[in-house]
Amino acid sequence: MIEPARRNENIEVVAVAARDPERAHLFAQKHGIAEVASSYSDLIERTDLDLIYIGLPPIQHAHWALRSLEAGKAALCEKPLAINASEAEEMVSMATTTARPLIEALHYRFHPTMARALEIVRCDLGPLRSMQATVASPAPTDPDDIRWRADLGGGALLDLGCYAVHALRTLAGGEPVIRAASRIMRSGVDLTTHATLAFDRCEHARILCSFDSAAFINSLRVVGERGTLDIEGFMLPQRGGVLRLTIGGRTHESPLAAVTTYDEQLAHVAQVLHDERLPLTGGADGIANARALDAIRIAAERS
Repeated sequence: MIEPARRNENIEVVAVAARDPERAHLFAQKHGIAEVASSYSDLIERTDLDLIYIGLPPIQHAHWALRSLEAGKAALCEKPLAINASEAEEMVSMATTTARPLIEALHYRFHPTMARALEIVRCDLGPLRSMQATVASPAPTDPDDIRWRADLGGGALLDLGCYAVHALRTLAGGEPVIRAASRIMRSGVDLTTHATLAFDRCEHARILCSFDSAAFINSLRVVGERGTLDIEGFMLPQRGGVLRLTIGGRTHESPLAAVTTYDEQLAHVAQVLHDERLPLTGGADGIANARALDAIRIAAERS
């Protein structure tokens, strides 16, 4: 967030807070942030802020987003928006009541790669036959990492699956029915979750999210009657990747735009704050993504 903010003339990082004020001071010194609030509450109550970025563990998203919105601040809340749909609904209701933006930081969604993918799916592939989204990474090595902490909202589904589910929902233009789901547990959280979904526009869709991978994988595949779209690197295109479109037996490949997803996300946030456009994430979209994640978790628990 800090480096993209320095590159955006419409964004200024004014102040930071942490549970430990000493850590906050060290962080501010390292990154050249002028002000340090003594607590999260004091940060939210400042009168010189328009937006609060909530980069806390998922279990704390709802509480601090609600507090931020109540204080008249817009909120950019890290993914997943909430640990369940009930919390997401409460957050979105507060955003509506206070008339302040609540944006879910699914940074990939704001990148030109996703805009191009949507154009291809809508215009080039024809009726959809299947879709698949895979987001996998090596397991966190620190046993105290929040991704291993069930009490903080850890696990592969919430940490990585939120991207996979959101990408398929976005490309399908609708909400899924969960046909089946399964998971492998470790340390009280899901190490790996698979799910089979069905959309009105696409009866066959799958997600895979996992911490059990030798390398970071983030890929999308959409197969239609007229062709196939493959994207390697859809979630972090700035690290390199390729968009591959096959139509009529001919394949065209193009590298993904190098601009970072985080730059594009902050540019979008600035436009929202200036009333130039509506948020692409959060709101009804945030609730729907949380509902889909809830349904996958419940189906996996029952399998």
